Amino acid sequence: MRSLNLISFLTIGVCLTVTTLSSSSCSNKLYFDTSEVVPAARGYVTMSKDNNHNYNIEVTISNLAEVERLQGGKKTYVVWMSSDGSDPKNLGQITSDAKRFSKKLSASFQSVSATKPTRVFVTAEEDGTVKYPGNFEVLTTRTI
Repeated sequence: MRSLNLISFLTIGVCLTVTTLSSSSCSNKLYFDTSEVVPAARGYVTMSKDNNHNYNIEVTISNLAEVERLQGGKKTYVVWMSSDGSDPKNLGQITSDAKRFSKKLSASFQSVSATKPTRVFVTAEEDGTVKYPGNFEVLTTRTI
């Protein structure tokens, strides 16, 4: 009876260890810092590696104000990533039209990168195809 309890305990311990290790190696979840520009905005970035060793990047944001309401006449939100030793890369834009935002002002965005991001951030821009981020940073993760 005592050996059965020990075996059960060890089995549970091994299962918990495997589950913890497998879930931590599959994806990382990084939360955006509280924004001074849009304080109600909350969100996170999930990163995972695919079978081709690329990084799947998924951004989820809630309570993000419509970009037109921001001071400065911006037209779109742009998602950027920084990698070690390189300039920030424009991953794409989040538009604030009815197709992308719900009544709760939530948005999601997905992209793929061959390099591992060290930081993901969102800026408000006048054009979604800009090559370098402007000074209007809305949300950012801490450096990984």
